[in-house]
Amino acid sequence: PRPFRMSGFVPFNGPFCVAMIASQSTMPLLFWSWVNQSQNALVNFYNRNASSPMTNETLAMSYAAAVGSALTVAFGLATMIQKRYDPATAKNLLRWVAFPSAVVASSLNCYIVRSPEIDSGVPLMDKDGKDVLPGETSSAAATMGVYSTTISRAILQAPVYFLPPVLLATGPIKAYIARFPTLSIPITTYLILVSFGIGLPSTVAIFPQISEIPAASLEPKFQALQNPKTGKPYEALYFNKGL
Repeated sequence: PRPFRMSGFVPFNGPFCVAMIASQSTMPLLFWSWVNQSQNALVNFYNRNASSPMTNETLAMSYAAAVGSALTVAFGLATMIQKRYDPATAKNLLRWVAFPSAVVASSLNCYIVRSPEIDSGVPLMDKDGKDVLPGETSSAAATMGVYSTTISRAILQAPVYFLPPVLLATGPIKAYIARFPTLSIPITTYLILVSFGIGLPSTVAIFPQISEIPAASLEPKFQALQNPKTGKPYEALYFNKGL
């Protein structure tokens, strides 16, 4: 579905990020965290390595765990701030809850939804994309894929939540908003979406979708395989880690 394609991540998820940053009380923050992580869970599911089977029961359990952890982080930080600071200070600090909660929640979300791949494993290919051992999968490669994707999801939050405030504090933009205060929200929204649009392809590109793994890091059944073209054991193999 389009909302859960990687190409649809920015236009569909961007407004949720804006709403999270704009939230200045616990309930709106929890609501938008739930919406955001629900969409994240489905993006992670539809962009996994599709060769790894996942039952509806596993998906439901993964979704509940992922979204539950996200809400726990957001609620815990919001509650701590409201208890430790006066209402005016707490209101200003709550906007910063979105970043740490998004980092932890997005990472947990990705790992939990994708972790069944580690148990089932993923097929391995040679440089030409040919399955080197049909019917067999590698949990070592799946682990590498899940971990690298989880790291990229965590890094993605940085430009989304830090770049807009930096740009808003620069001279021309700051002066323009001071002159036209009603444009503050539209400009902030635009900067968040632009930051998201720049950050997404950049963080996805850190770990290529078709990833390489040394043969020495794989299970013994793959380490002994010989390349039919060279007659020597493979030095490295490849797998689809998903996005």
